Amino acid sequence: MLRCIVCGDTDLDYIENKLSISCNRCGKEYPGGYDELVELNQPYIDEQIQRLNTEIEKDAQKALDDSFKKFFKGSKNFKIK
Repeated sequence: MLRCIVCGDTDLDYIENKLSISCNRCGKEYPGGYDELVELNQPYIDEQIQRLNTEIEKDAQKALDDSFKKFFKGSKNFKIK
């Protein structure tokens, strides 16, 4: 979700098909519209992507570990810690 670069609020008014955007909280206007706001929010966007990637990796590893434990459960030849 895009945020106002001044106040951090997400309550934005998209005018004329995102060609211009203004913040409903502080009144900051972005005449460059959606593209300008995306560019200004890029560090935040990158941070969120990294956080999501980390969560996905952890979830995938846990699912894989659980699958192996279930598959080899009761096996005398394999022991998974």
